[in-house]
Amino acid sequence: MAITALMAGSALVTGFKDDKRNFDITKNLDVFNSIFKELDMYYVDSIPTEEVVRNGIDAMLMQLDPYTTYIPESEREDFNTMTTGEYGGIGSMILQRGDSVLISDPYEGMPAQINDMRAGDVILAIDGENMIGKKVSQVSEKLKGQPNTTLTVTLGRKGEPEPIVKEITRRKIQINAVTYYGIVGDSIGYIYLSSFTDKAAREVREALLDLKKNNPGMKGLVLDLRGNPGGVLEDAVQIVNFFVPKGEEVLSTKGKIKNWDRTYKTTQEPIDTELPLVVLVNRGSASASEIVAGSLQDMDRAVVIGERTFGKGLVQTTRPVPYNGIVKVTIAKYYIPSGRLIQAIDYSHRNADGSVGRIPDSLTHVFRTANGREVRDGGGITPDFPMEQERSSNLSLYLMRDLLFFDYANEYAASHESIGDIHTFQLTDADYEDFKKFVIGKDFTYDRQSEKALRELKKIAEFEGYTDGAQDEFAALEAKLSHNLERDMDTFRPELEEILTTEIVKRYYFNKGELIQNLKNDKELDKAEEILSNPKLYRETLKLQETTPAKSEK
Repeated sequence: MAITALMAGSALVTGFKDDKRNFDITKNLDVFNSIFKELDMYYVDSIPTEEVVRNGIDAMLMQLDPYTTYIPESEREDFNTMTTGEYGGIGSMILQRGDSVLISDPYEGMPAQINDMRAGDVILAIDGENMIGKKVSQVSEKLKGQPNTTLTVTLGRKGEPEPIVKEITRRKIQINAVTYYGIVGDSIGYIYLSSFTDKAAREVREALLDLKKNNPGMKGLVLDLRGNPGGVLEDAVQIVNFFVPKGEEVLSTKGKIKNWDRTYKTTQEPIDTELPLVVLVNRGSASASEIVAGSLQDMDRAVVIGERTFGKGLVQTTRPVPYNGIVKVTIAKYYIPSGRLIQAIDYSHRNADGSVGRIPDSLTHVFRTANGREVRDGGGITPDFPMEQERSSNLSLYLMRDLLFFDYANEYAASHESIGDIHTFQLTDADYEDFKKFVIGKDFTYDRQSEKALRELKKIAEFEGYTDGAQDEFAALEAKLSHNLERDMDTFRPELEEILTTEIVKRYYFNKGELIQNLKNDKELDKAEEILSNPKLYRETLKLQETTPAKSEK
């Protein structure tokens, strides 16, 4: 009797809480509707209905996490492009410069490139409609459309006195997830995966099989996930499956609705479980990238090299809302094989100003890989061999901001029909001197942090009465820190020349060429080659002789 009464009392309390919550939801929605109706009826100016309501929705969702978002019908095409890598258009990136929108990066073999649309071309009009003064999003909307439909694009090109008119047929543009693959160093396979579309696993599979077929003596494989923001979870599981046996648990998801909790296991026979494997990551590797890198690390199947990853351990799904919109909702957190959650930010606890911070290392927990190696949760994936990215100079950042690398590359391409073999191409001293003259001739200026710091120091010294005896020292330091663009361009030549060379290579070999050029001086890739060329170091890193079962320490 007592147990029955206790259970009944518990049910009453639960029912009361549910009723209270339902009342609060109904009350607040009624208040919101009433306020909007009052504004619409009595506010002195007309209310832009869609904009005001959208701002209200966005403000509500901002209280949760950045991945829970509302996508109205007008934005669903862009969302589908992110998921599938496909859209109808001309196949080119575009960028904003002042009131104009420019062609930035035509894709090789796509309508823009086939019709000789070049980086730097100004889009003057589309189908007779003036595009000057339009935003990138507005121009992009005009360029996109159903495949096999035509449009007329009017371009302005430097050196051409008259506008250039192009009639272009749109195509289905497929943005490949595998941007490039090949052999690097001494028989090391390399695959760069830029995103996790719904075709990512298929593309990785095709690249891996092709590498194995044409390079039977391949010593190892580098899977490059740097800058990969994630995407389709199922494709991440399939990619892990290429390297581990059937039936292995890759991750599990846990959320509010228990019926939606899932465990993802490998379901196919693998391609290769023995090939030595390195995964490259950086702070831009997120979500599905972290599933692949973290799972392979937990299983002691791959050595991870690079920067600590972004730390996104949240799973989203889409739910339909009225008028063909969707809301992307975070429904669960995911856990990789050791049991760790790699989510680095606790969005449920915000600071007074609304900001959120990374979970402190002191609050993370130790977990163990299959072979007993120590790994931690709560901070993304920490590489087995951490390597920090070198910071860009202030000078290079301002040159990029002002599009001076971009502009010079366009002029270089206009006067050089080809650059020969991409693997041997490099700028000459004369080329770099020409670039310096180009920049100096643009009256280019930039903020120098050392000059700012010196001005602040001088103010503090004057306030505290220390400048009288330090006039000569301050004068000497000011002379050393004076603005001298030519000198600074010589000081930072290796960095500036590398950026400029990459920009020029893109004019001839497009996105694939950009990646190949960047791999020439890639310290993370060099480290990967070192490890894959040293079987003893590879085995010791992964403790392959040990078979300690995975467990957690909390």
